Amino acid sequence: MSDLSPSGLPTPSELPSPSRRSLLRGVGGAALLAGAGVPLLSACGGSGSSSDPKTVSLGSNGSDAVPKKAYASVFDQFKKQSGITVKVNTKDHNTFQEQINSYLQGTPDDVFTWFAGYRMQFFAAKKLASPIDDVWEKIGGNFPDAMKQLSKGEDGKYYFVPLTTYPWAVFYRKSVFQQHGYEVPTTWDKFVALCKQMKKDGLVPIAFGDKDAWPAMGTFDQINFRLNGYDFHKSLMEGKASWTDAKVKAVFDHWTEILPYHQDGFMGRTWQDAAQGVVAKKSGMYVLGSFVAQQFTNKADLDDLDFFAFPEINSAYGQDTVEAPTDGFMVSKSPKNHDGAVKLMEYLGSPAAEELYLKTDPSVVAASNKASTASYSPLQKKAFEMIGNAKNLTQFMDRDSRPDFTSTVMQPSLQKFLQNPKGIDSLLSSIERQKKTIFASS
Repeated sequence: MSDLSPSGLPTPSELPSPSRRSLLRGVGGAALLAGAGVPLLSACGGSGSSSDPKTVSLGSNGSDAVPKKAYASVFDQFKKQSGITVKVNTKDHNTFQEQINSYLQGTPDDVFTWFAGYRMQFFAAKKLASPIDDVWEKIGGNFPDAMKQLSKGEDGKYYFVPLTTYPWAVFYRKSVFQQHGYEVPTTWDKFVALCKQMKKDGLVPIAFGDKDAWPAMGTFDQINFRLNGYDFHKSLMEGKASWTDAKVKAVFDHWTEILPYHQDGFMGRTWQDAAQGVVAKKSGMYVLGSFVAQQFTNKADLDDLDFFAFPEINSAYGQDTVEAPTDGFMVSKSPKNHDGAVKLMEYLGSPAAEELYLKTDPSVVAASNKASTASYSPLQKKAFEMIGNAKNLTQFMDRDSRPDFTSTVMQPSLQKFLQNPKGIDSLLSSIERQKKTIFASS
């Protein structure tokens, strides 16, 4: 859901506005998982009944102008190579996600756009998607191990082909660090010390805006997997670990330590507004996805933007996990043109397909570590390397967990914590009670 740009990263005139907030609105609530409501989203032609061997139907949430055009270029090239036409059924991003459960239980397209990780695993476990191990036998060499891990269901089979991704990190301006002689902090203690120094120097240490309720989830993720490791983080997101575990309390204790260095008035500030503090050199750092670059509309400012991995907290885990939301494709449960769908997925898993997509949409980086980075800006190259070298990849709380849980429980709970960090024990007990109820439902 990020937006990086041609020269390096995004220019508002070329890119759709970042849509993570829209995503949360779109998938929030039990309707998505319960299949409630009238299924507005249907397959191409309304029935998905086409069995033409020269046509593959594809349901797409890429409704914004840039990704829509980028997908079209990829599918056109696939037709030239294979002779197979991809008939695209594009729906509004939010509508697609609101109706995905009903859509997959009805007569879906052969292939559909979706997200890696837990979101993919949920539908795979419900038998609403086809395993594609045969595809991965051919494309496996194009991806790092962490990306392969993100593409597997709980049964160990592959269900997903990743196309694009982007990292969350700590963003800053090189000139500000140079001016004050700051060094990039690699440990928690150094990070806290830097926050204190920035405050003394008259800067807002950490830019922050949580008006839309999702940015705080990113900070939680960073602290949790740095402190407790990838496996515990994954277990917590999947509803298996308890929110009253001392390990979770420790996450909030660490967060409380840096809260005094967060930008004031965050409840009334969007992430875009918070980014302006970094642009204006009034804020020293910003924990966010690389789509923050969209706010740097002046090339000189954009060239001055850099980032570093969230610092180490527990040496047992170092900085081996990177939050990298990943978009790609899945095959529906009973595709009408199975062979064509397999050929399309093999193509989508090629470096060539990713490179072609990125020519039109440079707001992201390739999921494949074999794709060329020749056209990347320095910031994109760094993002690509950071993701490719990660031992583990997470997807962001709203993708790694149930969307009804994150939207109705975690968003308001994290805001309560931020406003009253002393009430954490009762808050965690409340989260755990609600989690048990939600995860017990199908």
